[in-house]
Parts: sequence; C-alpha cells; structure tokens
Amino acid sequence: MKIISEQQVHESLNFNEVINALKVGFAKPAGTPTRQVFELSKSEENHDAFAVLPAWNEEVIGVKSFTYFPSNAKHGYKSLYSKIMLFDRSHGEPLALVDGTSVTLWRTAAVSALASQYLSRLDSAHLVYFGSGNLSRYMIEAHMSVRDIKKVTIIARNQNKAESLRASLAEKYTQVAFLLGESNQATIGSADIISCGTGAHDPLFEGHWVSDGAHIDLIGNHHKQFRECDSTSVVRSKVYVDSRANVLNEAGEILLPIAEGVFSEKQIIAELSEIHQLDTLRAKTDITLFKSVGTALSDLLTAHLVYKSS
Repeated sequence: MKIISEQQVHESLNFNEVINALKVGFAKPAGTPTRQVFELSKSEENHDAFAVLPAWNEEVIGVKSFTYFPSNAKHGYKSLYSKIMLFDRSHGEPLALVDGTSVTLWRTAAVSALASQYLSRLDSAHLVYFGSGNLSRYMIEAHMSVRDIKKVTIIARNQNKAESLRASLAEKYTQVAFLLGESNQATIGSADIISCGTGAHDPLFEGHWVSDGAHIDLIGNHHKQFRECDSTSVVRSKVYVDSRANVLNEAGEILLPIAEGVFSEKQIIAELSEIHQLDTLRAKTDITLFKSVGTALSDLLTAHLVYKSS
C-alpha cells in the first residue's frame, strides 16, 4: 500500500487533468452515500467536528476522513487534518493512503471550474473572487484554466493576504490584470464570473447587482444558517449543485430561500453528475448559480488520479 504525501499530491496534479478526470468520472455510475458530519461538541464556542465521506466507482473504493478543529491555530496545530483511503474495486485490496487536505484544495477548485465550463459564458473575461485563504489561489487558477480570463478582482477582509495573493498571481500571469476591489454595484455588475470561497455568515453582495449572463460560484459555506449570497441571487438564477443530498442538508444559500418560501428544491435544475445529460444549460442572458459543499466522488476521483500518477 502506498503512502502518498501532501508534496506528492501537489507535484502530480494539474488542473487540466483533474478537471477532465472529474468530467469523465461524474458522468459514470458511482456510489455516493450522503456524507456524515459529526459534531464533537455542542458548545457555541466549540465547533470541533469529524467527517466521513465514502464513495466508489467501477475502479476504486474510497473513504475520506477529516477532523475540523477551528481553534487549533491558538495551539500551533492545523484546523483541518484529512486522509483518503483507497481500495481496489475488484478485490478490496488496500491501494493507498493519500493526504486529503491537499486533494481537497485541488478537487474543490476543479469542481467549481468544471461547473463553470458547463455554465459560464464562453466569452467570460472578468472574474471577481471573494476570499484570500489557502484555497483562493487554487480557485482563481482553476477558473482561469477553463475561461480566457483577462481581469481578476480580489475582494477580501484581510488586505495584507489579498495583496500578497494579487502580487503572486500578477507575477505568474502577466497577461492578466489582477486588482483588489470592494463589493459594490460597479464591481459586481461588471463580473462575468463571481466566485466565493469565504467563511462569511452573511451575503457578500446584493443579488440585484448581478448582471444578466453572469455565473455565480459558491463554495465557502457549509452551514444551514449562513450564506454567501442572498435570496435575490438564487431567485434570479438557474440553480445547479454538486450534490442535492449534501446541499439540501447543509447549505444556507439554498435552505434559507426555501424556508422563506421564495425557492423550492424542485427548482434545482441538476447536480454535477447530471449536467452532461442536459441539452440546454443556459441562454446568453441567464444568470447561473452553482452551489458546492463537497462530494466524496470528487475526492475519490482526484485521489485515484494521484495514485495512478505516483
């Protein structure tokens, strides 16, 4: 059985290959039970959790396990630790133990980019990205890998981290304009793609600011009571999700409009495994919205790609 480290994961992956592996893998039959998230404390001051995400397809079986201890930074530990165990589908033989934290960065960004490949306009040129955390660079580069982005506006609370991200990307991608911005009608209204990867509890922009034809990508929130976009954004959009079961169990972006009576789960057009079957995804003026909370299948497919490359 192989033990595959974080460094090996990063060295073996690129977005073109990961996105293609997800595109192929999501179009095939797979077992994807609802992921299980267990709260380890009922205290309002303590949100420690443990999660288990199983999945399988015709080639491999996998289970991702992770711990989330948000207060760990105070004690010198990471807030999240994760491992993915892979087994051969034919005989059940253990194949590999793969670092899950690094796989999560790649697969999260690649899922958003795959959805954008399906749902954003082909001529999308301006990406507005909310966030400056560890996932931000992956998200921006993934979106840039599927669309000819000419301008990226980064909006974040931590200006130092945002400027460091902006400068690093500008040095690598000299043909693209990277700017720091604010959430206002002018910026949001000029966006072709709005991608949000934050821990925000409240909407990051006004839904009526979004221009016809834009694509909204939401990956930061996993809580029923919080949301990165308002109900107006959802009501105005054609809505797609990575997993109906997971989104309808966790995502305030969809659950809160349902509770308000302005949206229904029946209005979700498709989840990621169904999108390839649709003949028409959008008209040019449609606003599309993709909500992702993470799926075990994306972990399985990305970890298997790493295994085959190692």
